Order: sequence, then structure tokens, then C-alpha cells
Amino acid sequence: MIQTGILNPDLLELLARIRHTNTLVIADWAFPYWDEIETIDLSLTKGIPLITDLLDLLKPNFKVGHIWQAEEFLATNPADIVQKYDRAFDGFKGLHPQVEVTRLPHVELKCLVPRAIGLIRTGDPTAYGNVILESV
Repeated sequence: MIQTGILNPDLLELLARIRHTNTLVIADWAFPYWDEIETIDLSLTKGIPLITDLLDLLKPNFKVGHIWQAEEFLATNPADIVQKYDRAFDGFKGLHPQVEVTRLPHVELKCLVPRAIGLIRTGDPTAYGNVILESV
């Protein structure tokens, strides 16, 4: 029986299918549903879990080469939230030092969603906090 790390069997199964250059969307509670891709909804209530909570859980085993986020994130969130995300992104550099972070308009970010392997919905209320991770 798994006793540490990610315990959700549906999430573990999704993560196990991600290969080189595949993408994974980690979204807030209000992110739209996409028929084209599998969605795992982890939201319990507003604020639980946060996107950064999930990023922290992925760090030990998920090798990330590229992260996309909406550029609107920077303009709509206080410095402490931006720093929290930046620290979470930096945490992936232990597995792959050349992690690239690209911030693009939110409309363009949504255009990348349909090619993802899956979408994980959290309870995060952070404006424009959604991220897309590309595996290496």
C-alpha cells in the first residue's frame, strides 16, 4: 500500500502515462472543462489543494523541461504569491536544471490545453495561476 506522496490512484495512473514532451495542465477550481482530455478533479473546497501543493508533490518524480503560465498572473497577484510559484517552479530544476518558464497571454495558454495528456483541477483560487508542464 502506498503511504507517502501522491495517493490518488487516478492521478497516479495519469502521471504514469506521461512521456517525453507530453504536457500536463494543472488548473484552478474555475478552469473550463475540456472534452478532448482526461480531467482529474482534486478540488475539495476553495483553496484545497493549491496548485503549488500539487507542484510540490510532483517534484520528486516528474522531470519538467518547460512550464507555461498566463502573463496576466504577474499583474493580478501580489508579490508573495508570484514568489511562491517561482519557488515551486525552481524546485523542478533539481531534476532538470534548464527548466524554461514562459508566460504568454491567457488566451494563448488555453490554446495549448487540448494537446495535453490530462488536466488536473485543484481548489486553487489564484487568478491566472494555471500552469502547463512539459515533461522532458
